[in-house]
Amino acid sequence: MQVKCVICDNIEAIDDYSLKAKRLRNRRIYMYLCQSCYQRIDTKTKERHQTGNFHLYREKKRKSDLI
Repeated sequence: MQVKCVICDNIEAIDDYSLKAKRLRNRRIYMYLCQSCYQRIDTKTKERHQTGNFHLYREKKRKSDLI
């Protein structure tokens, strides 16, 4: 299966029966990143975490009184 990186538009071939290929076929919103882009984003994110200025704003789960 040929896939295209979302960031650098690099076209790569992955195995048709791999987990990534299955996710790309079944979930259209799942994005593919090539290994170089993935590593670059990973290192930049870890650097931002170490500065202390990086915050993840996740939604707080509300308890349901009905359950």
